[in-house]
Amino acid sequence: MTGPAGHGALRPALSAAAGLILDQGESVTPASVARALADSGHLLGSTGTLAAIDEITAELTGLGRLAPLTRDAATTDIVVNGPDAVWVDRGRGMERTAVRFGSEAEVRALAVRLIAAAGGRLDDGRPTADAQLAGGTRVHAVLPPISVAGTLLSVRLQRHRRAALADLVRAGMLAEPDAALLRAVMAARRNLLISGATGSGKTTLLAALLGEADPSERLLLIEDVPELEPGHPHAVRLQARRGNVEGAGAVDLTDLVRQGLRMRPDRLIVGECRGEEIRDLLGAMNTGHRGAGATVHANTAATVPARLVALGALAGWSPETTALQCVSALDLVIHVTREAGGRAVTEIAALDLDTGGRLRAEAALWSPTVEAARSGLRRGPAWERLLGLLDLADVESGGPP
Repeated sequence: MTGPAGHGALRPALSAAAGLILDQGESVTPASVARALADSGHLLGSTGTLAAIDEITAELTGLGRLAPLTRDAATTDIVVNGPDAVWVDRGRGMERTAVRFGSEAEVRALAVRLIAAAGGRLDDGRPTADAQLAGGTRVHAVLPPISVAGTLLSVRLQRHRRAALADLVRAGMLAEPDAALLRAVMAARRNLLISGATGSGKTTLLAALLGEADPSERLLLIEDVPELEPGHPHAVRLQARRGNVEGAGAVDLTDLVRQGLRMRPDRLIVGECRGEEIRDLLGAMNTGHRGAGATVHANTAATVPARLVALGALAGWSPETTALQCVSALDLVIHVTREAGGRAVTEIAALDLDTGGRLRAEAALWSPTVEAARSGLRRGPAWERLLGLLDLADVESGGPP
C-alpha cells in the first residue's frame, strides 16, 4: 500500500481502510474512505485523515505511488523497471526519480489493477497488456517470465495542450519564415505527412497546422488514442476501440477511415499511421480528398520511404505499388527532430522515385541540427518543386542552397 514518505505510521490504517472499501464494494470517494478509516478503528486526526484519503484514493483509483509524478505538467511518460527503478520523461529524456515501491508484488498489483480498470486482463495466462484509462492515459505492462527482471510498467500521460503555430514559433520549434511557408501549405490544401521519433512533437505540430485550416472546413480526426487538439471550430473525432477480453468488439483505424469517408470531411486526418489503414488513407488522397494528413514514426525524413513501404506491405502492397501510391498522394513530408536541446522542424521534403523506381524523400528545406533550425531552414534540391506545389513565385523562407 502506498504511503507518503515519513508516514509509516499511516500504513496499517491505509491497508485496513482500503481492505474495507474493497470488501464492501463501495465506490472510492472521500466520504467512503473517511468512513472506512473510522470503521477500521484507527484514529488519525484531521491531518492524518486527509492524507490517508489522498493516499487511498490514489491507490484504489489512480496511479498509486506514481501519482505525485503526474502533477508536473511537463511529465509525459513514466516507466517502472522494478520496485526501486522509476523513471520519468519531462521533455529532456528519461530521468530517474526517488519514487520507490515496497516490493515487486506491489508493482505487479498496480499493473494488474490499472489494466483491469480499463477492462483488460493481466495475469500469468496473459502476461502482456496495453490499455487506455479514463482521461486518455495509456498503460502497458509486462509480467515475468516475459519480463526477466520483474513487472515492467509504462505509462503515457494524456496532456491536452492546444498550441497554435505562433506558439511553436515562440517555443523555438520553427522559425517564422518557415511557419509562413507551412501556412501556405495549409492554404493550398496539400496532403502532408509529419514524421519523427517518439516524443518529437509530431502530434503537436499537426494540431497546430490544423488550426490554420479555414474555419469553414470540416476536419475529421481518426485516432487510436485521442491526442489531437486543434484550435478549429469544426473538428470531429473518431477513436479506435480495442476488443474485449475475448477479442470481440474491436474497431480499428482501417474501419474508421472507411467510415470517415462517408462523413463528408473536408480534411481527413489520421493521428498516426502504423498499419494497413495507410491503404485507405492514400486511396482517399488519390481520389480527391485534398488537405489530408497523418503522422508516422521515423528517425529521419530519409527513412520515411522505408517506413511507408513497410506499412504498405501490411496492407498487401508491393514496394512498387506503395511507391506509386505515395508519390501521387503525398505532397510533403515534414520531419520533426528531438535532441537534448529541444525539438524543431528540421526538414520539409517531397517524395519522388529514384532511377530504380524506388520511393525516396528529397529535401526542399533542411537543417543539420535542432539549434540551427531555429534560425531558419536552408533550401534543398526540391525547393523549386515545393514552390510549384504552392503556386507561388517566391516565398521568404529558407536560406541559401
